[in-house]
Amino acid sequence: MPKGFTLWFTGLSGSGKSTLANAVAQELQKQGRLIDLLDGDVVRQHLSKGLGFSKEDRDTNIRRIGFVAHLITRHGGVAITAAISPYRAIRDENRKLIGDFVEVYAKCPIEECEKRDVKGLYKKAREAVAAGKGMQFTGVDDPYEEPSKAEIVVDTSTCTVQDGVKIILDALNKLGYLEAGAAAGDDHRAHHEYVPDELLKKAEAAFKKAGKVHTDVLLKELHIGFSTAAHVIDKLAEQGKVSFKG
Repeated sequence: MPKGFTLWFTGLSGSGKSTLANAVAQELQKQGRLIDLLDGDVVRQHLSKGLGFSKEDRDTNIRRIGFVAHLITRHGGVAITAAISPYRAIRDENRKLIGDFVEVYAKCPIEECEKRDVKGLYKKAREAVAAGKGMQFTGVDDPYEEPSKAEIVVDTSTCTVQDGVKIILDALNKLGYLEAGAAAGDDHRAHHEYVPDELLKKAEAAFKKAGKVHTDVLLKELHIGFSTAAHVIDKLAEQGKVSFKG
């Protein structure tokens, strides 16, 4: 059985961690690995429904994600998490719990994150602070503690999704978590599978409407399977039509 591990993405809202985590999940799935993608927004809707954004509630949310990732890793799966997880101590706590823990810092200046913020969350947070009403929004009126020992750092303000995926897969290969020859760029990656132009156009429209690039958008809006959604995003990335937004 392949060795399980957790790929823990952290970064500001809008840094590209969800887009990058999703793209890496697709690549690892092509290699036959069992993947569980624990996206921060999805976890909030289900596992952590009812929690707020106080430090205590944030810590509880991240501990829950960490425990689930621990179970997946222990049984040989690959847990990929994409949550802001702003506090270093709780990330390190999960590192200790999980053991096979690879931290990926989606590094991006907050100014760039704000430019990508199609939902206007940063703007609302700054307006609230100016009005004397805190929102506890990470990076504005709540701190984000950068990783001090991340195994992988991807500067999402300068590199493409494909480049980011290659950086991560190459690092995982060096760390011994991938099969020999399974690093980014191998022939088995199905980048050239045919995808109809009409489907690509619909996917672009769906991403624009949702304000993010994620397979969940395609599953919900276009009612296609995960594998097809993965190939669609691959094609859009090849064409330069996919950028970091989540």
